[in-house]
This record gives sequence, C-alpha cells and structure tokens, in this order.
Amino acid sequence: MTEIEPNLLAHSSPDSALTLRRFSWLSFLLVAILVVCGLVRFTLNSREAAALESQTRDSLQRSVNFIYAKPGNLVNNISLPATLRGYSEAVLFARSNGYLAAWYKTLGDKVQKGELLAQIETPEQTQELLQAQALLEQMQARQALAKLTQERWEVLRQRESVTQQDLEEKRSLLAQANAELEIAKASVKRLQQLEDFRRITAPFSGTIVSRNVDVGALVSAGTNPLFTLAQTEKLRISLWVPQVYANGIKQGQEVKIRLNEIQDKTFSGKIAHVAGAIDPVTRSRQVEIQLPNPDGKLIPGAFADVELELASDIKALIVPAGVLILGKEQPRIAVLNTENKVEFHTVKLGRDLGKTVEILSGITKEDKLVLNPADSLEENEIVIAKELAVQEDKKPGPADNKEKNPKQPLLSGPEGKAST
Repeated sequence: MTEIEPNLLAHSSPDSALTLRRFSWLSFLLVAILVVCGLVRFTLNSREAAALESQTRDSLQRSVNFIYAKPGNLVNNISLPATLRGYSEAVLFARSNGYLAAWYKTLGDKVQKGELLAQIETPEQTQELLQAQALLEQMQARQALAKLTQERWEVLRQRESVTQQDLEEKRSLLAQANAELEIAKASVKRLQQLEDFRRITAPFSGTIVSRNVDVGALVSAGTNPLFTLAQTEKLRISLWVPQVYANGIKQGQEVKIRLNEIQDKTFSGKIAHVAGAIDPVTRSRQVEIQLPNPDGKLIPGAFADVELELASDIKALIVPAGVLILGKEQPRIAVLNTENKVEFHTVKLGRDLGKTVEILSGITKEDKLVLNPADSLEENEIVIAKELAVQEDKKPGPADNKEKNPKQPLLSGPEGKAST
C-alpha cells in the first residue's frame, strides 16, 4: 500500500471546514433573503387587502342629498276658481196662465224697480173675476136681508111675539150670511191679485240678462221663465275655501280678482260674509265676496281667479314633501347627525301646501334632512352627505293664473328666507 503523506492530510482538513462554513453562510443568507421576501410580500398583500377593503367599504357607503328646513311663512297666497254673479239675481216667472200680449224690455236694457216688463192676457181668469164679483153682490144682498130679518125678530122677541128659538135661528142665518160674504170677498181679492200678476214688473233695479218668451207664447204659472234680471253695478262671488285654509279667512279681508281676458288689470273685492261652519260633505267653508263694478267692465257669469292672502299663527317649519317617510307608523324624517349617521325622527305634520309640508314638531331648522331617502336606509348608517341647493322658481304672473295650487315657499339653504 501507498502511504499518505502527513502533510497532505493536514492541509485538506482546514479547506473542508472553510468550505462548510461558506456553505452555511450562503444557506443562512438565502433563508434570510427568502424570509425578507416573504415578509415584504405579506406586507404588500396586507396593504392591498386593506386598500381593497377600504375601497369596497367606500364603494358600498351610501351617498345622500340633504337640505335644511325653513321657517313657515305667516302669509300664504292661494288662487281659487270662481264665477262672477250679479249682486242680486232673479228669474221672473208668470203667476197666471195665459198668453204673452207684449214685452217692453229686452236683453241689456236697464230697468228700475217696479217698471213694466211684459203683459199677459188671461181671458179665463178675467171671466172668473167677473163671476166672483157677481157672486159677491149676491152674498151682499143675502147678508143685508139676513141682517134686516134678525133686527125685526129682535123687536118681536122683546114683545114676546116669537120664541127665543126662532130668534136664535135668525141670528144663525145672519152669521152664515156674513161668513159667505167674507168668502166671496176673499175670492174676488184673490182673482184681483191674479189680475195684477198679468203685469210682469221688475222686483229691483238692474239689467235684463235674458228674455225667454215672445209675443203670443203660452205661459204657465211658475213653469216658463220669462226674464232674468241682475244687478251689475255691484257683483258678488260665492267661493268655497278648503278646510286647510278655512281659518285664514277673515270678514272684511280684501281679495284680488283676475280675468284671463283682462290681463292688464286686477280688480279688488272684499269678503262680506263668511260661513260659521264647514260643510261636512265638501270639507270647505263658504265665503261671499262683494266686488264693485261701476263701469260695467265685469260681466256676470264670467270665470275668474280669486287670490286670497291667508294669515297663519302656527309656528312651523316648511320642508319639501320628498323628505317625508310615510308608512304604517307615524310620519318620519331621516336626519343626519354631526358624524353623518342616519337618525329617524318622528314628526307632527301641519298643513299640506302642495309641494311643501308644514312640520309642527320633531325637527329643527339646523337639522340636515335627507331628501328622497331610500327604503333600505338604516338607523345609524354612515353615509356620504351632500347639501342640495334648491333653486327658487320665478313668481307666476297673470298669464300663470291657470295654476290653482297655492304659491308655496321654496327652500334654498340653512339661513335663507322663505318666499312665496
């Protein structure tokens, strides 16, 4: 065998140890690199997951628009349709049956109280009057004879020439004759009054607005309207105000009347009478308005718009109808707190003003009110809030009088003023 040199073995052992140490350090460095890379990757994954979660949470967070309530206006204007009528109007009928002999007034004529308008011929009624007068004369003669006979029998009774029974019979005949005489007088008076009804006269001063008969026409008592008479120097309007506005109507209050065909002028009237109760059928209150018409520019029967100013002493807040949440429970409104968390407040409603509603209690003018809240909106839900500025509509002019809805306050910001 060949012998190994001692020097050679001595030199091989240190080199192997160095190689082993180098390999260990390389392995440790590789493991460290892998650990660092893992940590870096874990950190990046965590950040990406957190960013994704935040992005998802932000995308799921609801966005809402909010507005502020406004103080209620103490004066609200409403416009209601109405019909002009004469201050006094009457449809004239005949009280006697006959034929129209003549008419003396026609459409548009102005007449005075008691002035003759038409004449009716009643031949049968005239004959009845003559017969009643003849019967009256007969009753007068019979009553005179019964009175004379009773006086003679009074004298005979004093002389004991007749019995008391015979005298009582003569007295009874006289009483009967007196009664028959009164009946005949009443019949003659009735027929004479019917003769007076042959003359159709004006019950008051005014203007003839319709004539419905001609000469020779057959008229019947209380059936055929002959004339329609109206006072046009002063007109009146009968108006029915809905219950929600009924308390704002006061006697003596001035109103404005507009006509579509007279755009350049507004007429002023005054509330003369106000009903003391609300009609339970229509839920409205009747109001009568007097309107002077000295120049005759306004015509009875014309359609008009009546503008009323209604005063209210209720301190309320005005909100759009879109903020209300209506259901089986009481009306609620979604309100945002300082952290934009949703809170539901139960409110008490006042008057329904059309596009807006009065709120009597439950919110303040500093509260942020969610406009058109979704059905899925939940209590304490955090939302992204954005204030919505509502633009004011222009005020309607005379050409907009076809709108019968009240002109309501519009909302613009937390410190703005309500306007109508």
